[in-house]
Amino acid sequence: METLVLNLETVNLTDAQFDALCQKNRDWKFERTVKGELIIMSPVGGMSGGREASLISLLWLWNDRTNLGIVFSSSTIFRLPNGGDRSPDAAWIELSRWENLTLAEKEGFPPICPDFVIELRSRTDSLKLLKEKMEEYLD
Repeated sequence: METLVLNLETVNLTDAQFDALCQKNRDWKFERTVKGELIIMSPVGGMSGGREASLISLLWLWNDRTNLGIVFSSSTIFRLPNGGDRSPDAAWIELSRWENLTLAEKEGFPPICPDFVIELRSRTDSLKLLKEKMEEYLD
């Protein structure tokens, strides 16, 4: 299945509504762009999942040796400062930045932009949309 992008500018989906949508539809992966679009993605296939797992493993091994931060999988949605809700394939946050978050922020969608992200392009990913997503991490 291709990624679906819905323009929800006129709907004004609140953070609480977005959180509830994600919780009620766990078989789907949702993101929200800074422009107010809802992105709906299906689960990845075996090859993409394997590449993602390999990269997360390498990032985790490096972090385990250095103890500099926290590693996250693609299951984590980050509430970015620019208003987007994004889920990179792998992410890392420096430990002191993570520790500055409250327990509630850590348990929900953390309101922080990761220090390092990895985005893998699968067969169904649009290069244009992936570049736009990467720009949101830089904003």
